[in-house]
Amino acid sequence: MAVMVRTRLYRDGVLTAEGFPYAEISEHLSDPANTVWFDLLAPTPEKLAVVREELGLHELAVQDVLQPPPRPKLALYDTHLFLTLYAVSLEHGSAGLHLTGVSVFVTKNALVTVRSDESCDIDAIVARWDASRDMAAHGVSFLLYALIDYIVDGHFDVAQGLDDRVEELEDGLFVDNPGNGRGMQRRMFDIRRTTVRFRRVVLPMREVVNGLLRRDLGVVASDMAPYYQDVYDHVLRVSDWTESLRDLVGNVYETHLNLQGYRMNDIMKRVTSWAAIIAVPTLITGFYGQNIPFPGFAKDAGFWTSSLLIVVVSYVLYVIFRRRDWL
Repeated sequence: MAVMVRTRLYRDGVLTAEGFPYAEISEHLSDPANTVWFDLLAPTPEKLAVVREELGLHELAVQDVLQPPPRPKLALYDTHLFLTLYAVSLEHGSAGLHLTGVSVFVTKNALVTVRSDESCDIDAIVARWDASRDMAAHGVSFLLYALIDYIVDGHFDVAQGLDDRVEELEDGLFVDNPGNGRGMQRRMFDIRRTTVRFRRVVLPMREVVNGLLRRDLGVVASDMAPYYQDVYDHVLRVSDWTESLRDLVGNVYETHLNLQGYRMNDIMKRVTSWAAIIAVPTLITGFYGQNIPFPGFAKDAGFWTSSLLIVVVSYVLYVIFRRRDWL
């Protein structure tokens, strides 16, 4: 299977070529006025080895592409920066989370993106670049900003989707459905697991974006700094939202357990109340079943007295339990 490669060439902020052969990349990079972007989709180790030789990439960064770390990271090497990012989306019809690893190599005039699969829509990122052509003069700084902004916007969408699912759980808490307990627990478990995975992706993004804002790295042009700061603010908002979601899911889970305990106590009250009523006939018939003489022994009056006692005492207990909402 051939590795899909997309290429673009900007010269002095103007898009001058795209879709050119991969072999021409090193030639374009020799001109400092050029900015080159190329994207690889699920490349083979052999293809990455070629890229490493062309750009002088560090072997540890290439290893991180083949075996992505479990969380976003920013690594600084002598000739380039390396970022591991994750584009996320909720799986259709479930609370599962789909992660797409996006590895990014950043040099002075080149941006290399390596995607693990097609779930990260590269066309949407390219559309953002084309929508702000006047900012392309900032070169790699602009291209990297639009890429990170797209990924963070995806985090917002996932946070909103999880929030909607938590609201559905909250609405279903007080639905009196005997068969709702196990399904509710399963959904809470799925959302809680997804929230934990999502949190592992979102929280490290603060360190990544904050690291890019360091002036000593020289990645972010001064004119682009406010845009990166805006992305950083968005990352903080998603992080806070994720923490709130985790607390909400925990509260829903605790409330569900408390409601289950309340329903169990209510059932026990009802069962105990009926048991008390049933015990009355047993007590009275047991008393009248003694093999010794007692008032009404061997007479019709004894039968009617015991029957009347059963009805009256059972009715009195029923009324008392009913008033206390035990039945």
